[in-house]
Amino acid sequence: MNVLIGGEVSGIIREAFLARGHFAVSADLLPAPPGSDPHELHYHGDMWEVIREPWRMLPGGRGHCGQWDLLIAHPECTYLTNSAAWAYKSGPYHQNVKPGTLTGAARQRARAAAYEFFMGLWNCDTPRIALENPVGIMSTLWRKPDQIIQPYQFGEDASKATCLWLKDLPLLRPTQRIPGRLVNGRERWANQTDSGQNRLAPGPQRAGARAQTYPGIAAAMANQWG
Repeated sequence: MNVLIGGEVSGIIREAFLARGHFAVSADLLPAPPGSDPHELHYHGDMWEVIREPWRMLPGGRGHCGQWDLLIAHPECTYLTNSAAWAYKSGPYHQNVKPGTLTGAARQRARAAAYEFFMGLWNCDTPRIALENPVGIMSTLWRKPDQIIQPYQFGEDASKATCLWLKDLPLLRPTQRIPGRLVNGRERWANQTDSGQNRLAPGPQRAGARAQTYPGIAAAMANQWG
């Protein structure tokens, strides 16, 4: 199959599909980190450019009539999550508003744009589609996801609830459950503190690190959807 991974810079899903004999490309506004693109199959640019014009990356180049068979996309989730709900209201705010944080009408417009982007991906003409996002507002603005998966269901010592909206794809079957450590009767995994918070410290690399797909999930996608 010809597989496009939209919104991925790590190449984890791309490499999983390549390892199973498919042609796979990742695309993102950010460049691939050094050493993460051994096959030179990361498109540094707007994913819509290669959705609409597959010849940009498909073998054969311009004039090639091939299309993407599968799109796995990770739409920007900043304005689609349930966090910072206070920022969508008009001020004044009791919270400390960090520089660059959108508030009020500006944040509402950003959410509307994120919603349109998400739905544009869903409605593109690729026959099989999987859209990934954290638990958030899409369940209310559109519909509930087809499934919510956890890395610990796929051989990873981590907890990160991930929603999947699927078009002409089966639900991902869990492959190996990793039990968490018990803290006051509740399971916690290696990426969590005892209270359940993510261990990653605040910083410029936090968002990118949290956005990466766990290899166990990527392998399941390639094995089951490929």
